[in-house]
Amino acid sequence: MEAKFFRFIKVVGLGFKARAEAEGRLLYLKVGFTHEIELTLPPAVRVFCFKPNIICCTGLDKRRVHRFTIAVIDCKPPDVYKGKGILYMDEVVKKKQGKKSK
Repeated sequence: MEAKFFRFIKVVGLGFKARAEAEGRLLYLKVGFTHEIELTLPPAVRVFCFKPNIICCTGLDKRRVHRFTIAVIDCKPPDVYKGKGILYMDEVVKKKQGKKSK
């Protein structure tokens, strides 16, 4: 399959991992829950994991690739207090200040 559109996602957090299996047709996410999240990819979309924390979504249709990346990010959106979660490679999360103790 020739891929035209790419979206890179990074998984940030201690122990957070991602892996692709079945020739890029299944994506497993380990993001702090008691179980792994299994995502089945739509047709014409492939996933590659370069490192355990970097995911590359590729495909021919821009809309399908973008929708799948949004579905992956919705599994664990970025936390504004700790900076953990799944986010785009070029996205920067501005951290909020927590409560101050007296």
